[in-house]
Amino acid sequence: MPAEEPLFRIVRGVPTAEEVAALVGAIVARTRPATAAAPAAVSHWARSARPAGAALVAGPGAWRASGLPR
Repeated sequence: MPAEEPLFRIVRGVPTAEEVAALVGAIVARTRPATAAAPAAVSHWARSARPAGAALVAGPGAWRASGLPR
């Protein structure tokens, strides 16, 4: 098996085993892709009450327009 080149090397100082472990842990945590939080589920009941894209507009005749089809 050929000798592989190390992923990183320490060029200065003499770190302890704990310091090297902390460095490796930080590198692994940094390179791991972040998982996106799952979006909160919206019930079909609540979603049906609010049509998408229908913004409420206040003003003269708004009450009449609220009953018209969109």
